[in-house]
Amino acid sequence: MNGRSGSTTATGPVCSAPGRVTVRRVVTTRAGGVSQPPYDSFNLGDHVGDDPAAVAANRRRLAEGIGLPPASLVWMEQIHSRNVSVVDGPVAEAVPATDAMVTATPGLALVVLTADCVPVLLADDEAGVVAAVHAGRVGARIGIVGEVLRTMIGLGARPERIGALLGPAASGERYEVPAVMQQDVEAHLPGSACTTVANTPGLDIREGIRRQLLAAGVGAVAVDPRCTIADPTLFSHRRGAPTGRLASVIWMEGLRVGPGFADAVTLTSH
Repeated sequence: MNGRSGSTTATGPVCSAPGRVTVRRVVTTRAGGVSQPPYDSFNLGDHVGDDPAAVAANRRRLAEGIGLPPASLVWMEQIHSRNVSVVDGPVAEAVPATDAMVTATPGLALVVLTADCVPVLLADDEAGVVAAVHAGRVGARIGIVGEVLRTMIGLGARPERIGALLGPAASGERYEVPAVMQQDVEAHLPGSACTTVANTPGLDIREGIRRQLLAAGVGAVAVDPRCTIADPTLFSHRRGAPTGRLASVIWMEGLRVGPGFADAVTLTSH
């Protein structure tokens, strides 16, 4: 990435074999953009009060950094629902009122924005189906992940072939909630209840989602352990609002490739 681009970390493509696409996953940080405080600096959310021109510039930098045309990136109007949209080509505006997107179209990059909620990136590289999910406390509680899996299966994916990445999010150590809320979420998302570092009721939404995916038969689940609340290189609404949004992106490259693993890449600004 050149010196004008924002900072992103590619968590690496999945294993590629004959008849499979190469899947790329990228998670951004808050460094390397043009937004001014409190959105400094690589804010990619256009709904948080930032200068629209700065957000547009940052989005262009993201596209440039991952080597795709800006029109190939698909954004969502996230509303903490369990709505899932299937997209098969570029769209001019954010997909309305949805919290997950699924595609079988190579070269189409699905983007989820977060600042404490869990970004979930899913792929069956044999079927050629990928998904991006915004799974906060509300969406995870009401079943957004299960809805996405059903949609992927409808497009030919199989749970045992799906690989999942749970991106940076509020950790259970830092996500303090009232005891009643903790009990309610645990009843719908088992494994999410925990105790914070302050010895108070907490929620580990990533752990609840991880268990949910494994219980659904998903073949592999990777967890990015970074806590948005604790890590100042990431945006966190709970640490300080208003603030910007990170992007987690997943896409399939257009060509099918032979056996082997492609190298993971770290893209940074200079």
